[in-house]
Amino acid sequence: MSNQKLFTVAVVGATGAVGEQMIRLLEERNFPIQELKLLSSKRSAGTKLRFKGREITVEEATPESFQGVEIALFSAGGDVSKELCPVAAGAGAVCIDNTSAFRMDPDTPLVVPEVNIDKINEHKGIIANPNCSTIQMVQVLKPLHDRFGVSRVIVSTYQAVSGAGARAVEELWRQSKEIVNGNEVKPDILPVSSLPVKHQIAFNAIPQIDKFLDNGFTNEEMKMTRETKKIMGDDSIEVSATCVRIPVAYGHSESVYVELKQDFDVEEVKRLLADAPGVVLQDDPAKQLYPLAASAAGKLDTFVGRVRRDLSNPRGLHMWIVSDNLLKGAAWNAVQIAEYIAIQA
Repeated sequence: MSNQKLFTVAVVGATGAVGEQMIRLLEERNFPIQELKLLSSKRSAGTKLRFKGREITVEEATPESFQGVEIALFSAGGDVSKELCPVAAGAGAVCIDNTSAFRMDPDTPLVVPEVNIDKINEHKGIIANPNCSTIQMVQVLKPLHDRFGVSRVIVSTYQAVSGAGARAVEELWRQSKEIVNGNEVKPDILPVSSLPVKHQIAFNAIPQIDKFLDNGFTNEEMKMTRETKKIMGDDSIEVSATCVRIPVAYGHSESVYVELKQDFDVEEVKRLLADAPGVVLQDDPAKQLYPLAASAAGKLDTFVGRVRRDLSNPRGLHMWIVSDNLLKGAAWNAVQIAEYIAIQA
């Protein structure tokens, strides 16, 4: 990208877990930056972060912060995005938002570059990054939908605590030490909801991510349902999800059952997945080779394995999908979108 024009880039939520990964990726990918503005809440303003060997002081994100900014990466919470994305877009920036604030807005493209990169060109100043658990699933569904058609998806997720923020990771470590040392566990973070009830996450599984809705599903589960249809561009795909928080720090895992519209050969399915951009096939049961969260952590790719035909439905397919939720599930997907914008400029 050395021949590209240089951009003034802002990272909003620079001191958060995803913001830190965005900054690291911008540096490692040698993104064409003229000036990098690091923005955060008032509480974190004044923090100094390093970028390409120099220190940059984090500033408070305000409506005045976006003058001259051409690309703004947002990961500071939905309320901040709702307030500042329209302001930044009005000032001329293209906003890539990692929150749920604009995902289902009909005027906002919801983009996974390997799936629907052409939608970027339809933006009106804001592009939405999908939910982390949705991103890795649609990456794998895309080549299957193109070849066979997808009619139904049932997914159960096993999601890392980092999806709930740095404090949730700290709580996992603290609780684990408390249990090992025989001390009482006092949970105070998970599940993240408006209710005061909290549950132990260490050595446990919590079948709740986000708040429950009137239909009995959680908001996280409905995100996967709605976002999958929008990203795939097919409202006829039936999607049901059960989202579970497990005591893993980084890397979401998913058990995905897919019903295809046409007959398929499992070996052809594996070839399609192995050739899919950003997807790595790890599927050799004889060698106990399959995707693991511990191995996917820190990687940019999405990993798929345990590919097998359903025992009762000949058009049913089972898969195990794993990806780093802070990278492909958030920061890397956003930086990929930014790179596409830069190349098109």
